[in-house]
Amino acid sequence: MLTPELAARLMAIALGHVTREYPNKLDHVLSGPEDARAPRALHPVFYGSFDWHSCVHAYWLLARLHDRHPSLPEAGQVRALFAAAFTPANVAVELAYLARPASRGFERPYGWAWLLMLAAELDRQDAAGAWAAALRPLAQAFAARFLAFLPKATYPVRSGVHSCSAFALALAMDYARTCDDPPLARMIADTARRWYLDDADCQAWEPGGEDFLSPCLVEADCMRQVLPAAEFSAWFMRFLPRLERREPRTLFQPVSVSDRSDGRLAHLDGLNLSRAWCWSNLAAALAPSDPRRALLRDAASRHLEAGLPHVAGHYMGEHWLATFALLALQAAE
Repeated sequence: MLTPELAARLMAIALGHVTREYPNKLDHVLSGPEDARAPRALHPVFYGSFDWHSCVHAYWLLARLHDRHPSLPEAGQVRALFAAAFTPANVAVELAYLARPASRGFERPYGWAWLLMLAAELDRQDAAGAWAAALRPLAQAFAARFLAFLPKATYPVRSGVHSCSAFALALAMDYARTCDDPPLARMIADTARRWYLDDADCQAWEPGGEDFLSPCLVEADCMRQVLPAAEFSAWFMRFLPRLERREPRTLFQPVSVSDRSDGRLAHLDGLNLSRAWCWSNLAAALAPSDPRRALLRDAASRHLEAGLPHVAGHYMGEHWLATFALLALQAAE
């Protein structure tokens, strides 16, 4: 359960790295020597947490937990941080970076989707508030990028890492619905149907050695969001027809991590957490009488138990894992 004590711990983890500038892994194309600048100069809002996208979703975690537990001592730190970070001047620099010709593919699609999730969370809490208003132009710029890019994306990227198309669509749909963007919602739904509607009997050749997402389960969760309930139920039965036998078996088995100081191997802790999130979401989409529901909830619980103890300990996981822990914990409620 997401107790106040656990919420405070997750907030403290994020507060410990969201403004930590180094070490830093930039997604940055240098067009000339003038582009050789420090992370904070390039990104005055999202310069911490090792990389831009992790910083964005650390802010999402803080926003979400601040809303749920505003009386925690850490919540005051969050308010002060947001007041300093989410200003029109800071966001203007982030927008200018995005407008560079060399930034056309910047953080596509993972960072795009998480920025929209953050904007949706701020808008959900207080649409007229200063934080939401300051970030809104950046969110609208990324929404426009999705609208321009998705018609050109002939095929989905079926990976278990940042390039995963289904994960990006699922997060972006949350923004489209929360922030009332019908063109984006239609584009996401149409694209998901085009990419995934005919998929059946998923073999789930996973996990990959560096996955933090399950390509199979994330696709199913994406379709859960874009299809009407009855249509999703039929699609899900075709996509994973042997769930009642706990097959594909690999989806029910939490994964292990051999070296948490290796950033890519540490991805696998995230796989346990993101699978827990997906299993809980998919279980909730089934009818209460469906016998698969208990199996899916059990799978979610076992994956959460495997991943939750490792959200802190080494910076290679600590700078991002708490976000996926929160996704899993919320979905399990």
